[in-house]
Amino acid sequence: MDKIDRAISNYSGLPIEFIVKDDPPRGCMKYTYFTPDRSKVVQFFNDTSQIDNHKVAERLDKIINRYNPTVSEELGGAKGNTEKTAEYFRKRFCWPLDTVYHHRFGFGIVSPAYPSNFFFNEDASQVEGMNLNGKDKNSKWFTGKSRRFLKLSELGDFRSMLQICILLSRSIRRLHQAGLAHSDLSCKNVLIDPKTATCVVIDVDSLVIPNVYPPEVMGTRGYIAPEVLATSILNDDERILPSIYTDLHSLAVLIYEYLLCRHPLIDGPKIYDCNSAENDDFLSLGEMATFIENPMDTSNRPKDLVYTISDMGEDLERLFLKSFVDGLHNPNLRPTALEWERGLSKAWDNLHSCKNPNCNKRWFILKDVHNPVCPFCHYRVRENIIRINFLTQKQTDKNQWIDIATLIAEDCTPIMLWHMVSRIFPDERADRTIKAYVRRYNGRWLLINNSCDGMYSDNGNLIPKNYGINITNGINVRVTSYNVVMNFEVI
Repeated sequence: MDKIDRAISNYSGLPIEFIVKDDPPRGCMKYTYFTPDRSKVVQFFNDTSQIDNHKVAERLDKIINRYNPTVSEELGGAKGNTEKTAEYFRKRFCWPLDTVYHHRFGFGIVSPAYPSNFFFNEDASQVEGMNLNGKDKNSKWFTGKSRRFLKLSELGDFRSMLQICILLSRSIRRLHQAGLAHSDLSCKNVLIDPKTATCVVIDVDSLVIPNVYPPEVMGTRGYIAPEVLATSILNDDERILPSIYTDLHSLAVLIYEYLLCRHPLIDGPKIYDCNSAENDDFLSLGEMATFIENPMDTSNRPKDLVYTISDMGEDLERLFLKSFVDGLHNPNLRPTALEWERGLSKAWDNLHSCKNPNCNKRWFILKDVHNPVCPFCHYRVRENIIRINFLTQKQTDKNQWIDIATLIAEDCTPIMLWHMVSRIFPDERADRTIKAYVRRYNGRWLLINNSCDGMYSDNGNLIPKNYGINITNGINVRVTSYNVVMNFEVI
């Protein structure tokens, strides 16, 4: 029978029950007990010196309250947070809820338990006798050699991984906007579920508050920024410590792994020290780190790259080069999380399905409408491609039109407000009402007005809500309520 114990909340003074186990799950900093309903975890520090560490308690208090993106500003959370945005980020972080004290275990924290979809079930592996049941979905299961152990149903597809990248960059952007750094952003601290195209950032109780609370950990191998690793052997006052800038390196590594299923530095052939494997590893991720797709230095480039960053479209290729060439050893040049969020969202609008039944990726970024080939399996698109160009009048010259967005459309592709209005971005605050959508019906392509006022066809006829028109090459549809023209290309 489970033994129930109680810790006392430092906020409410009320008891919080947890189930005591003889051998609880233990990480490098804390060990974990579940509450009886398994909705929360109570974690105590391995290092008993943390029990009376007032700096730890003070930092956690600020993380739980002042800097908390999962609580509205009205209720004491992060500045500018509404209940809508707080609810959104509650799904993206396992953010600490409370701190507790126990007479024997000492100081601890209470956090939400990971949602159930971030644990493998007994049917996850395709290898007989391999039991993954109950293991959390560490990102590495889906991006490294361990992929071969999982059933295809666990792996999702390219589109689901791209969505995970968008969600992760949005979460890290929100952290950085609050002035926080994660400090150990890695495959271990981001759980992903390609089946539902979702992710959750965990272990946020050790966040760095710049110039207030220094980092407690250096990071995880493969995700530590080169400048942090390179200076780790120096005296304390000469070391470069984890920060927002080092998070940006870790974020770029994760995005690269999610989209290309390899590591941007490790998975190359270059030997940095043939006499010492340990020093070779130290140099390959530190001061001599070389991007495996560096166009100017091919010394670390594998010979068997079937697809590359050039297959990710212009925006993502530019961001990867900015991260791993310009910014690899110059932190100030790294793309921000917001840049990644914007670039990934543009890439999303250029997704196209691959109809090859043997293509496990199932989607790809269509970078050339005149040569529509899936880079993963080399299958060529055989049907018409629909490209929608969104244009609006220049305010200073009504005779000039400027591009707002471009969208590759297939059957059931939605047209959203951010496609029509340049100042709107698809972030956590965006209105997600479908304004119109494209349908394939009886061999014809149709544009259906879902919720737009003032939508007019090329000949000036009103297109009422829930009605549609045929899409043909070159037609222009105007939406007066947003002062936008949709130009359709059928290629």
